[in-house]
Amino acid sequence: MINLPRDMSLLKKHLVDVLIARKSTRQFASRPLDLRQVACLLWVCQGRRSFEKPSSRRNVPSAGATYPMTTYLICGDSQVNELERGLYRYDVASHGLEPISDGDLRDELANACFSQRFISEAPASIVVVADYAITTSVYGERGVRYVHMEAGHSGQNIYLACTALGLGTVAVGAFNDEAVSRVLNLPLNHEPLYVFPIGYPR
Repeated sequence: MINLPRDMSLLKKHLVDVLIARKSTRQFASRPLDLRQVACLLWVCQGRRSFEKPSSRRNVPSAGATYPMTTYLICGDSQVNELERGLYRYDVASHGLEPISDGDLRDELANACFSQRFISEAPASIVVVADYAITTSVYGERGVRYVHMEAGHSGQNIYLACTALGLGTVAVGAFNDEAVSRVLNLPLNHEPLYVFPIGYPR
């Protein structure tokens, strides 16, 4: 497990300022990200509000606190300082990264997203994945809607945090589900919902 920085002071911006400045970015500079920035983005996406209280709720609302989401990070070679290229799973309990596989998977991810090349040009991508059964086991088919609502909460947090960090992103929903699942080697019944390429705007 790779422990992530817990200092979130980089995110201290006025909400009105980041709401006004938020926009989608599809052109990324060839400049590596800092591990502190990545830690902030993963934390706002699905992290817990308190590092001192392991039982604390997460930074996004979730129907019945079921939390059906898993967050993955793909980064390229020398594209995130202090982090090797590869595929990682964000561990909410420890605020850490679990290495899944090595190698630069950005081209494969871009191909799975109908060859949207800017995904391969971004230093890293965050992929939000859901296990619908976690929520539908409580709420029935209505739970599908609740999962999608939660994905939207996570996505907006990523957008606003990127803006606060001086980074750019875009919410990508156009992809082949099975192809993205193969890139991430997802367990059965886990569905990719969002791809967020992350980088400095060009």
